[in-house]
Amino acid sequence: MEPSHALPVPALERWFGIRAAGSAVRVEVLAGITTFLTAMYIIVVNPAVLAQGGVPFTAALTATVLVSFLGSCAMGLYARNPVLVAPGMGMNALFAFVMVHGGGMPWQTALGCVFWSGVIFALLALFNVRKLVVEAIPENLRHAVSCGIGLFITLIGLVNAKFIVGDPVTLVHSARLNPVLLTFLAGLALTIWLVARRVKAALMIGIVLTTVLAVPIGRWWGDGSAYGATATLVNWHGLIAAPDFSALGQLDLLGSLKLAYWPFIFVMLFTSFFDALSTFMAVSDVGKLVDEHGAPRHIRQSMMVDAFSALLSAPLGTSPANAFIESAAGISQGGRTGLVAVVAGLCFLPFLFLSPLLSLVPAIATAPALIMVGVFMIESITRIDWQRFDEAAPAFVAMILIPLTYSITDGVAYGFIAYVLLKLATGRVREVKPAMWVIVALALVLLAHL
Repeated sequence: MEPSHALPVPALERWFGIRAAGSAVRVEVLAGITTFLTAMYIIVVNPAVLAQGGVPFTAALTATVLVSFLGSCAMGLYARNPVLVAPGMGMNALFAFVMVHGGGMPWQTALGCVFWSGVIFALLALFNVRKLVVEAIPENLRHAVSCGIGLFITLIGLVNAKFIVGDPVTLVHSARLNPVLLTFLAGLALTIWLVARRVKAALMIGIVLTTVLAVPIGRWWGDGSAYGATATLVNWHGLIAAPDFSALGQLDLLGSLKLAYWPFIFVMLFTSFFDALSTFMAVSDVGKLVDEHGAPRHIRQSMMVDAFSALLSAPLGTSPANAFIESAAGISQGGRTGLVAVVAGLCFLPFLFLSPLLSLVPAIATAPALIMVGVFMIESITRIDWQRFDEAAPAFVAMILIPLTYSITDGVAYGFIAYVLLKLATGRVREVKPAMWVIVALALVLLAHL
């Protein structure tokens, strides 16, 4: 007879279907930690962006941690998918710079717009509108979105590592070699070697090893990486940061319903919906997490959780949370069930009090993992039918514009528009499903308002 302390593991396996998914509890836990490590930057970066729109930094940080914890755990326990939920980077920029600065609305009113877009999102998810949308998207475009998001994740990694930098003449170029860049390249080489050797949890090990390599940078060159952060830990007050609930319930529900603000509600709704749908299509493609029809597994439940998280974000005091593309890191490490999302969500919770610890892992340590995720995701390019130009060209448009516009929604919108226009031009308009016409009309309105 097995000892009583072994009972929780079988219970986890039954609830999440871990063995049926071809995984194990240890693999799922390591995948959850890997996902968290690649996404934890959002705990500091999201409040920094929202602060530009007037939301108090510490209050936005508390809201970010809470919604990431609650949304990820809901995704794991209800939708049972290995997808982390946290405030999206594009959405926070839309909140701070387009709505608050561009629209001239108070941040409390902007939170009200976030809430109402979440309400509509929840209704769309409840009535399973996503089924019509998913079925309307051709297979080639689905694979292209996966590839485009992979390239986008790679670009984020290269930018975070400061390998790709801005240039006033050529827009971007590679940076000159320096100690920081050499450390990143060494970490990338180590991570690639670990993956090539099929070492379990290779991405997480790569993050840890690169963090260790980064210690001398802070010590000798004052980069403020791992060593600089470690030095602050000597001061106990530098380690503990109390949560700030001052943004809780500050949303202006009635003021946000003014007719002038409706376009912002629509843009946020459309962006949330398609960011979520595109992310689910991409990560399911990576882990082959699809149903018998080839659609993302448990997509209705997943979209419900995404809508719930977006709805919850406004009362907590942050821009909408949605499915995170960095979830592909954990899935690439073998994560297949909702336990991955629960573990990742639980990893957020201590940072209600320990946010200064985040500086222990520098950006150059997580960048190699993001780049390797891009390598895994680009595999879908082989499934695109390149012999049919009316299918290949829109797929290419979506795939290339997602990273170049730095926006999943923009890339997907232009890809969909190109698809419909080419079908019209080639006399194959009957191949365009009714829902695609509605999607393209909404995409045109969205792009006109951005």
